[in-house]
Amino acid sequence: MNFLLEIILVLFYVLAPTGILYLCYRHSFFNRIGAVILSYVVGIVLSQFEFLHTARIDFIQEILMSACIPLAIPLLLFSSDLKRSFLLARTTLLSLLAALISVVLVVVIGYIYLKPQVSGEFHKIGGLLVGVYTGGTPNLAALKMVLDVKPDVYIAVHTYDMLLSTLHLFFLMILGKKLFELVLPVFKSQGVKNGDEVNTNGENEFLWGLFKKENRIPFLKALGISLVIVALSGAVMLLMNQKYQMVVFILTITSLSLAASFNKTVKSIPKTFELGMYFILVFSVVVASKVQFENLVNINPLIFYYITFVVFGSLFLHVVISRFFKVDADTLIITSAALICSPPFVPVVAGSLKNKEIILPGITVGIIGYAIGNYLGFLISELLLLL
Repeated sequence: MNFLLEIILVLFYVLAPTGILYLCYRHSFFNRIGAVILSYVVGIVLSQFEFLHTARIDFIQEILMSACIPLAIPLLLFSSDLKRSFLLARTTLLSLLAALISVVLVVVIGYIYLKPQVSGEFHKIGGLLVGVYTGGTPNLAALKMVLDVKPDVYIAVHTYDMLLSTLHLFFLMILGKKLFELVLPVFKSQGVKNGDEVNTNGENEFLWGLFKKENRIPFLKALGISLVIVALSGAVMLLMNQKYQMVVFILTITSLSLAASFNKTVKSIPKTFELGMYFILVFSVVVASKVQFENLVNINPLIFYYITFVVFGSLFLHVVISRFFKVDADTLIITSAALICSPPFVPVVAGSLKNKEIILPGITVGIIGYAIGNYLGFLISELLLLL
C-alpha cells in the first residue's frame, strides 16, 4: 500500500503542472496569478498532509528536485543567445557587487545590534548567513562543519531561512518588479528576434504545444540531449573533491548547454524553453510540499529577527546601491533570487518576470556565489569574533 501511495504521489508531482496550466488556459483569473505561484500554492496545500513528512517521502522529494533542475537548465538554455547575454555583463556585475556588499554590511550591522543580547557563538550565525545568502544551502551545510555550529542552532537557522527565503521569493515574483521599477530603470531587452519571443508564463500556447503531435519527437530529442549533458556533468562532478561537486556539476551543465546552443540543430528545436519551464513547475510543487510549519512553533526570537533583518535589510540596501549604479529592476530581482534563494530558483523567477534573457546572468551570479560563499562566510565569522 505504501508503495502504491508513493507512485500516486510521484504521478501527482509530475502531472500537477498540467492541471495548473489548464486552469490558467481556461480562466483569466488564474492566468493573472501565474503558473509558478499556483505551483507553490498547490505544494503548500499538499504539505499539510502528515504522511508527506517521513524519511521515505523526503527521499523521493529530494530525488525529484535533484532531477528537475539539472534537466531544466539545458532545456532553458538551448535557445539562449550567448552574445546577447554578454551585453548584460556590466549591469549584472554591478548588481552582484551591490548584493554582496549589502549582505555583508547588514550581517555585520545586525550582529553589532543583537550581540549585547546574546552570549556564546553568535558570530557563527553571522558566518552561516553570509554563506547561505551569497551561495546557498550547500554553503550553509559546509559552513556548519567549518565553523562547528551546534546541531540545534543549525536546524533553527536552516528552518527560518527556508521560511523567510520563500517569503522573499514570493515578494520578488508578485510585487518586486512593480515596486522596484518605481525607483530603478526598466530592463531593456537586447533584441529578441521574431519567432524567439519569450512565453515563460503563456499557458495558452504552452499547454497545447506540449501535447501537439508534431512536437513529440523534437521534445524527446531535446530531453535526450539534456540527459547526455547531465550524465557527462555528473561524471565530471564525481572526479572532483566533494566540497566542490555541486559547483562543478551546475557549472558543467551550464557550459555544455551553452555549447549546445551554438549548434543550429539544437537551437532550432521548438519550445525547449517551455519544456524546461514544465520541469521548473514540477520542482516548485515539490519544494513547496516540503514546508513544515510545526517546526516554527518554538522560534528562537533573536535568530529569527537576525535572519529576517538580513534577508529584507540586504534587499533594501541592494535597491539603494542599485539605484546609484543604475541597475535595472529585472537584473536586481534575478541577482537577489540567485543569492538569497540559490541558482535553482533563477528560472522560476525569470519565468514569473517573462524574461528569459536574465536566466544565464542569474545562473552565473549563483555559480559565483557558490564558489565564494564558504570563504566569505568563514572570513566574516572571524571578523565578527573580533567586534
